[in-house]
Amino acid sequence: MFILIAYDVSTTDRAGQKRLRRVARACKDYGVRVQKSLFECQLGKTEWAALRSRLLKEIDPKQDSLRVYHLDEDARDKTEHHGLGEPVDLNEPLVL
Repeated sequence: MFILIAYDVSTTDRAGQKRLRRVARACKDYGVRVQKSLFECQLGKTEWAALRSRLLKEIDPKQDSLRVYHLDEDARDKTEHHGLGEPVDLNEPLVL
């Protein structure tokens, strides 16, 4: 499944700054950062369940916001990109 994850974590205190780093790390473990707080993820059901659980444990629902968009596979082909940072094809092998 193709998922877009957006988050806004309050960083007014030290605990919020730590939450922000943990949320970003969780998203990086499963997807590709396309904006500062926006990740594209190509996941199976098991991976999505693990990531969702991890994110929900990290955020503070009284201070933070987490949005998840479940997109159909055609959405990637319909996405436009302009400017810096060439999009990463999540279906191709990643070469480091």
